[in-house]
Amino acid sequence: MSTAAGLAAVTAVLKDLLSNGLIDRDVVSSVGDVTVTASAPDRIALPETSSQLNLYLYLVTRNTGWSNVDLPSRDQRGNLIGAPPLALNLHYLLSAYGASDLHAELLLGYGMQLLHEMPVLTRPAIRNALSPSLVVGNNHIPANLRDLFTSGLADQIEQIKITPCFLTTEAMSNLWLAFSAPYRPTAVYEVSVVLVESEQLGGSAPPVRAFTVGAGTFRQPVIDEVQSRTDATHDFDATRPIVAGDEVALAGQRLRGDVTQVFVDDTEVTGGLQITDTLITFPVPGDLPAGMHAAHVAHLQPMGLPPSPHLGSESNVVALTLHPTLSALSVSLDQGTSGAAPRAGTVSVDVDPEVGLDQRVTLLLNEFQPPPASIRPPLAYRFAAPPRRVPGAPDPSPPLTVPFTGVMSATYLVRLRVDGAESPLGIGTSGTYDSPQLVIP
Repeated sequence: MSTAAGLAAVTAVLKDLLSNGLIDRDVVSSVGDVTVTASAPDRIALPETSSQLNLYLYLVTRNTGWSNVDLPSRDQRGNLIGAPPLALNLHYLLSAYGASDLHAELLLGYGMQLLHEMPVLTRPAIRNALSPSLVVGNNHIPANLRDLFTSGLADQIEQIKITPCFLTTEAMSNLWLAFSAPYRPTAVYEVSVVLVESEQLGGSAPPVRAFTVGAGTFRQPVIDEVQSRTDATHDFDATRPIVAGDEVALAGQRLRGDVTQVFVDDTEVTGGLQITDTLITFPVPGDLPAGMHAAHVAHLQPMGLPPSPHLGSESNVVALTLHPTLSALSVSLDQGTSGAAPRAGTVSVDVDPEVGLDQRVTLLLNEFQPPPASIRPPLAYRFAAPPRRVPGAPDPSPPLTVPFTGVMSATYLVRLRVDGAESPLGIGTSGTYDSPQLVIP
């Protein structure tokens, strides 16, 4: 792998290749003095007595082949486990500046011939080009050459290839327009690939001591729906809301494996599991907060010597919504509200399961038995509970209090929405919602 100086090292090698090639071909006898540079086009002055061949790195792109070779560099926790190289393609402009007629064409021709004759930068060529030609008295490498000499370009696993490219007239015109420089005869080349090594090194697993081969049948578990019931005297129902204390059932196909695990979010369910091929039942975990949760089933397969369980197959993920239940509802009005004026105050309620400090809570009020719509629309209100994890917030212990304002005096059906899960309403004998109720006096 190369260091971060690999890009500059490639330019230095190409520049050295062109300089030595022009000397070997005695180009000086044809065009006079010639210099080979690696400057931006807008910084090059028009030559008067000498000609110039300029190599300019104008674009760097990602090498898709090498970028997709390595394994992911981080694990599921975000820890660094590998250091894949930064794989880059370099794009160069080779431009010729002539002091006299035809000098630019001659220089560009010689430059293109030299790059054509060496389509691959060999390791010896790279080492020769990067070896410092000047050494100070104490045999130390000059500072301006040290990074190039130690770049490791010659030792990277992939050799560097030079490929001519051909741009359209419009693309070439746009490039020189961006340079704000007069156009000169130019050839375009792509140099690939430079592998820049990461300086951050991840952990490395111990070597494999022995290989084993096993065969097994993977049965993909599938969850069709989530059901619940209050206790064993009732049937499971997929339409009733799940509340604390319920028994949950995951109904589906191929749910039983050699070793079966059930997860709610990232926590494994371990208590009260009953597993069959089409049904997995368990009580709602006591520490599960109200809201939306993800449930899935995993099958473990014995592998290795001695055999130990490894993840084999996983089911689809289904939503398990735990609805809060309300009790001990009470209201406290602010002083100074009476008559027909809207009320303000707080609603206190016990919630099961208890609401966490970071959960979002919304109080919903709907008028119970409103008058006909021809008289007036039914009353409905929504109030968001204030944040609880802030200085000066209400005591997080029960009951939960939610302030309200601008509420007309009436009897209301009360719902509490916790992280998107609403508390269920009771249904009376008439088939309409009738509880829980709260009177705003």
